[in-house]
Amino acid sequence: MLNTDLYIEALIFSSEQSLRVEEIAYCLQAALEEDISIEQINQSIITIIEKYQDENLAIELVKVNNGYQFLTKKPFHPVINLLQSQRSKKKLSQAALETLAVIAYRQPTTKTDVEQIRGVNCDYSIQKLLEKELIAIVGKSEAVGKPILYGTSSLFMDYFGINSMNDLPHIKELTAEESSIGEATE
Repeated sequence: MLNTDLYIEALIFSSEQSLRVEEIAYCLQAALEEDISIEQINQSIITIIEKYQDENLAIELVKVNNGYQFLTKKPFHPVINLLQSQRSKKKLSQAALETLAVIAYRQPTTKTDVEQIRGVNCDYSIQKLLEKELIAIVGKSEAVGKPILYGTSSLFMDYFGINSMNDLPHIKELTAEESSIGEATE
């Protein structure tokens, strides 16, 4: 006798979205070449739900959007939120960091200004910075075409651990003297 519980558990676990009973039935019938009824699947789901009600387990099987999905139990949500927040903070590419630096020092500024300074298209970096809420749209320029003006957000301050824009290093602090050309005259 085939243990469909384990197959159903594996299917639901591997799915990024909730999995409907009909989808489970299709996958099982196609892979196992057996007739598996909706009734059998529903019974297996009840068994799996009961299995994960154990308080020593951090996840549970939940009905979501007419399907089933494994989710962490509510007591663990604060810890998971911290992890997600930490991970999203770490994922800035070099291009995004450069774009963010230009916006931070030149704000409010337009995408065109950023692209002129960086010398490359900044559409993707600006989109990602907006998604991560590190920059925000702060208005429109009075220039021809009224381009959007970007500035840093309050989350930017949290991300870099600063209290105000005055806490950013001054440009002179960032440039090394040994990289200058020629002799300095006084």
